[in-house]
Amino acid sequence: MNERFYWLKLNRGFFKRHDIRIVEEMPNGKEYILFYLKLLCESVDHEGSLRFNDEIPYNEDMLATITNTNVDIVRSAVKVFTELKMMEILSDGTIFMREISNMIGSAANNDNANRQRRFREKQKDESVTPPLLECYASVTKNNESKSKSIEKEIEKDTSSVNYISIIDLYHDKCPSLPTVRKVSDARKKQIRARLRKYSIEEITEAFERAEASDFLKGDNKNNWTADFDWIMNDTNMAKILDGKYENKAKPVSTSGKVEVPMPDYMRQQIEEMKKRFG
Repeated sequence: MNERFYWLKLNRGFFKRHDIRIVEEMPNGKEYILFYLKLLCESVDHEGSLRFNDEIPYNEDMLATITNTNVDIVRSAVKVFTELKMMEILSDGTIFMREISNMIGSAANNDNANRQRRFREKQKDESVTPPLLECYASVTKNNESKSKSIEKEIEKDTSSVNYISIIDLYHDKCPSLPTVRKVSDARKKQIRARLRKYSIEEITEAFERAEASDFLKGDNKNNWTADFDWIMNDTNMAKILDGKYENKAKPVSTSGKVEVPMPDYMRQQIEEMKKRFG
């Protein structure tokens, strides 16, 4: 068995972000933020998606258990996070942490040890405060060939990858979805990863299916719209190609479960904090 380590990278300005400051100023806000960080850590090895298993999504009680958080805090925090677009609840119940693609890192166990050794040596030579807080989670994988270091793969010659052509393909096939304005390192990493797994024809099909899906274009209860980063997520692309988001008649719920809307006072607080912090 080979072991792979995943980590969550928090920028030094994380707690200065407007959405984080808005949440933190709410009653129980600090508990909301702690719960949010726990969800991010839980999702690092699933590229931002959270489910109990393929058949069962997490409910509020299950989230409270795995994060050791009061269920009332969980219930209120989830409403706040979805309102502020910090997380999404997909049609199949999957919880998707929107920012995870820009915050996740991975390495095999020996690479992680070398990285930590270099970091310790740097601390001895320089009195500097590390700019990133890294939260580690260890996951065991049985297939050694699949546990290659992402860092090593990044260092390989990738001159043959035409990133702009993939972006242009997305713009051509998905004119209704948000435009990509910058080819960041995180997006290059996503493109390389998907090209190792999918053909150009399959990626083209995924873009076409996304454009044809009313749900992915905003016809959902959160008025959420898929974008390039979301589509290029491995889990999401597989679901698109499987037809999970094809247009179909919305089923009538027979469970009797009634969704409780966000209280007016909480919605007003969010609006006031948005105005306060711009």
